[in-house]
Formats: sequence, C-alpha cells, structure tokens
Amino acid sequence: MFSLRLCGRRVVGSFAKPRLSLARLSGGSGAPRSPHFDVVVIGGGHAGSEAAAAAARCGSRTLLLTHRVDTIGQMSCNPSFGGIGKGHLMREVDALDGLCSRICDQSGVHYKVLNRRKGPAVWGLRAQIDRTLYKQNMQKEILNTPLLTIQEGAVEDLILVEPEPGHTGKCRVNGVVLADGSTVYAESVILTTGTFLRGMIIIGLERTPAGRLGDQPSIGLAQTLEKLGFVVGRLKTGTPPRIAKDSINFGILNKQMPDNPSVPFSFLHETVWIKPEDQLPCYLTHTNAKVDEIVLENLHLNSHIRETARGPRYCPSIESKVLRFPNRVHQVWLEPEGMDCDLIYPQGLSVTLPVELQEKMITCIRGLEKARMVHPGYGVQYDYFDPRQITPSLETHLVQRLFFAGQINGTTGYEEAAAQGVIAGINASLRVSRKPPFVISRTEGYIGVLIDDLTTLGTNEPYRMFTSRVEFRLSLRPDNADSRLTLRGYKEAGCVSQQRYERASWMKSLLEEGISVLKSIECSSPKWKKLIPSASMSVDKSLPLRALDVLKYEEVDMELLAQAVPEPLKKYTECRELAERLKIEAIYESALFHQQQEIEEVQRDEALQLPKDLDYLTLKDISLSDEAREKLHFSRPQTIGAASRIPGVTPAAVINLLRFVKNTQRGQATTSEVLQTGRHLRDTDQLQERL
Repeated sequence: MFSLRLCGRRVVGSFAKPRLSLARLSGGSGAPRSPHFDVVVIGGGHAGSEAAAAAARCGSRTLLLTHRVDTIGQMSCNPSFGGIGKGHLMREVDALDGLCSRICDQSGVHYKVLNRRKGPAVWGLRAQIDRTLYKQNMQKEILNTPLLTIQEGAVEDLILVEPEPGHTGKCRVNGVVLADGSTVYAESVILTTGTFLRGMIIIGLERTPAGRLGDQPSIGLAQTLEKLGFVVGRLKTGTPPRIAKDSINFGILNKQMPDNPSVPFSFLHETVWIKPEDQLPCYLTHTNAKVDEIVLENLHLNSHIRETARGPRYCPSIESKVLRFPNRVHQVWLEPEGMDCDLIYPQGLSVTLPVELQEKMITCIRGLEKARMVHPGYGVQYDYFDPRQITPSLETHLVQRLFFAGQINGTTGYEEAAAQGVIAGINASLRVSRKPPFVISRTEGYIGVLIDDLTTLGTNEPYRMFTSRVEFRLSLRPDNADSRLTLRGYKEAGCVSQQRYERASWMKSLLEEGISVLKSIECSSPKWKKLIPSASMSVDKSLPLRALDVLKYEEVDMELLAQAVPEPLKKYTECRELAERLKIEAIYESALFHQQQEIEEVQRDEALQLPKDLDYLTLKDISLSDEAREKLHFSRPQTIGAASRIPGVTPAAVINLLRFVKNTQRGQATTSEVLQTGRHLRDTDQLQERL
C-alpha cells in the first residue's frame, strides 16, 4: 500500500492495481494541478461503495471521496443484510456484479431465509453480519479495485458549466470543490451523501450536528443543491442502544438458530464461509406495559419524536410504536454484532430518550433485567431531495451528469442504497462514453420497481422495499435474478465480469434444457405413482403427466424424480442450485405464462417514449389540466407507462399524452418518408445528368 498527499489530503491505493498516476498530479513546472477523473463519487457508504466499484468495472477512471477511508464498509445501524423484498435487491445487485452480496457471504454469522412458509417468489434471504469482518472485506475489495482511487476529503461545492446542447438541464456538473478549496474535475459526479446533508443527531433534548455519530455533517453541499433549485425535504431515522452480551439472561429467551444448509446471497457461491453449527443464534424478547409507561411519561424530554420530519413507517422507533399502537406488545430481537464482539443489537428498540431513561427502559424487558447499556440509541435528522427530480438512470433533471443515489433520494436501508449505487455507477460511466443509459423497468427487477416508485411517486417518508410493491413477483424471484440481469449487465453496461457472464449463461442454458427435457417425459398417473409412491397424485387421471407436472407436487424434488427416471434427469441433480431452480420453474409454470402476457402489455406502454424536451406548462397541443401539467413538469416521466403512475395524472390525461406521442411519431415517420423520397429524386436527377 502507499499513502501520499494531494493538496493536503491523503490518497490511499495499491501499486498492484491501476491507480491515479503521479504524473497527473502535477504540471510540467512541478506545481500541483487539479486531477481529472471520468467519475467522482461523493460518500463512502453502501451506495457510494457500490457506485464507485460499478463505474470502475465499466472502465471509468473513478475517484471515491469520503470523510474517512477507515469508515468504508461501516454498518452504521443494524448488523444485518437482506429480508423480505430486501433479499431480492441483494440478489439483483449481485447479478450486476455488485459487492455487498459477496461480502455478506464472507462475513455473516447467522443466515436465514424468511417467509419459507410462502412460495419461493417471496422468500427473503437474510443474514446477521459481523460488522468488523464486513468492513475489512469491503475495504479489501474497494482498495484493490482497478481504475478506482480512494481519497479522504469533504466536498463543499460543485463545479458547474454550460449545459450540453440538445439535453435538458440548467447546467452541467464538471467537478467538485473540496473543503480546503482545491478542485477535482470529473465528467460525471454521483452524490451518495447518506444522512450527512445538514445531519443532526438527537438524544433527548440534546442536538449535535453530525451525519453519523462522530462524523461531521455536510452543510455547504446541501446549500449548493438548494440554491440550484432542488426541492429539499427533511427525514429522520434512529438506532437502538447497544447492550453488553454478558449482561443478558439468554436462558429464559426464545432462541432462533440459522438455516442448515445456509443459502448464500451471491450466485457465485455455493456455500457461505461458515458452517451452520458454528453460526451464532439470535434471541427474541418483547416490550411490556412498563416500557410504554416510560415512553409516555417522558415525551416532553424527547425532541426527536416531536419533530415534523417523517420517520420510517416500517421500522419505527419504540416511541412511535407506543404512540401508534397503544397497549400492544412489540418484538425485540437480540442480534449479535460479530463473532468476537461483546455487543448485542436490540432490533426493534430504536429510541431517542435521554440516556438515563434508555437504561431504565431496557431493564424493564424480560431477559434484560440486569443489562448494561454500552452505547445509547439516538435519532438522526437529515436533508433529502424529492426523487421525482431524477430520471430512471438516477441522473438529475436540473443538472446534467449529476447523479443521486441512496438516502439522498429518500430511501432507507443498506440494500436500497446499494441497489441505487450500482445503477448510478453504471449510468455515470455510460454517460461519459456517451452510451444509452442502463435502465431496469418494473417488469425486469425489484431495482426497477424501487427506482420507478421514487421517480414517479416520490416519497415523504423513508422508502423501504417490500414484495408487496411489486406487481410481477412470480417472475421477479430471488432465484432468477442472474437470468434477468446478468446478461444485460454484461452486454449493455459492461459492468459484469467474464466469469460471472459465463456462469450465468451456463445456468440459463441448463435451465432451458432441463425444462425442455422435463416437458418431454410423459407417463400415466398410475405409472408415476408406482415410480414415486410418496407423491400425492391421483391415479384416476387418464391423461399422461409430464415430468414437469410431477415436479410440481410438494413431496417431489429433482432428486426423487431422477431416482425414478435416471436417464436423462440425473445430470440435473449434480448442481443443487440448478435442481432447486428447476423445481421453482415447475411450481410457477402456468402462472408465469399468464403473467408474461401482462408483462408484455406493460412493456408496450413503457416502449412509448415521451420527448425529453417536452414543455408541459406551455404546450398547447395536449389537453391537460393545470394539476396534470404541474405533475408532469416536475416528474418529467420518460414513458407513457411512467406518466400513468404519477398521482394526479388522470387516465384522460394519459390518453391525451398517448395520442400526442402517436401523432408525433406519425409526423416524424411522414417527414422521414418525404426526406427519403427527396433524396431518391435528387439521386435520380444526378444520374440522368451523368447519362
């Protein structure tokens, strides 16, 4: 490793990989000059790490600017990844060769698939993570990524220039200004500032400016964005206290063990790094009336709960839960923070009461009667920008080549941040090379649903991904994310490695082949019953059954089916993942057929592009209400489908937009025909002259 000074800041890197060359750091006279990168990423959190790595994978010379290099990969809140809906995002990030899934498979201490009682389309992969291991493994990955340079520094302002002709936006970003006044130039800039924009930490009545405990907020950058005309909002979140492990009476609590075998997040891994028997358990306890009493009697000492900023609806503080759901018991999961860590994270007990009241509240809970609080819980309030001000590629409408990703767009959670980071990194790189943006639609992935919800609906509370937000859940499963996205990521974005592309292609080919073989094998019901006695099929059916139909029965898996028909099915049981995916494909076969028709209908709407430079406020060729014009002007949807999902844009307005687009396309086609005819006549005249 090496460390050098650049205009008073430390640059960290490795001579083993391509880095910013020393020749570029100074001019011919020896005087320092501003470095130039293809992509600059501001913020080293989960969104920033994924964005920087994705841009570099796409071939862009990338700089990641962060307050402190040693906080890259830090899990600021809960020590876990994944969950219901979030596990889908993890698989999709991995399918695009993102980092977090692979790092989780190397750093977890408890792996569990949630929602097992329901169908595999809504299973939620989740893992408790060793905070120290995750940070170490993420920093190792980031610091050794080719074309990526890491630099410590605080960004205070943006460098702006005249906009590119033919593009929307008031101006174009051309770099950043650091706190010490030095500059870094860039073709694209990605903001992943997390909770740092005018961040404020709150415990009781005490308020401390900070984006995270121990880190200074970003004030200048927030002011710059507001002056540019971005619509700013205020959100809040919080974190629970940390409890000493040796002070908890685990013996009287409900114990939860990990899955055996453990399911990895990454498509590249068949297993995780740790055996199930070596993983750590989690424990469940509950709040009670005493907890409610402490909260209700001390609301006057809790400024965070009284603030008008909106907090997370689906992961609220204990104060919010007591106020919204009186006289109800709430779960508190006691989660380990690492193999060698003596801290326990009480999931579900986010609190911002004064420190002494937090301690009192904790000891009222079963199993925690003698618990010692090591760190208090606290609340965070921060600026975010209405995500309707960005495009599906995450580029802002107001400033060309400026991208937003993560909590700056109003989301909450590591997974939502990572998903946006990957897309922003890819598109910032594609923008530099003047290639079309890489956009995932609602029909292609949970990432597409996440971004479409944000860019068309906006949010006034921290947005969290759930399976219930997704219309095409049966098609967008965690098991098939590679089939949906890896091939696109490789061919269209260049963000996927050759190794991953080849593996995804191999798996897709085997799946298609396996399904075809399973459809080709037919037997009568009595014969199948004889071959597989445990199957609960009726022998009265006279029609033959395909092997794919038999695989749909709950008691039948590929292993059992291959025992009944060894040839040609045995080869499809040699890979556990392949066998499981064939089973899932069989379960959803008929439902997927009907859902595919719905997907194609939606895709037809998404294919109808709206002109980027359409001025909805003044355009007289479309009959629209003032409300619809304002909504469309603010959100600037790129397709008819996106316009139809904007609240306040009525079906009548959508129909009028549709007519306008078709008339415009028809007019362009006619103009093209006229021009072609004119060229043909001109060429004919020239030929006659030569003759």
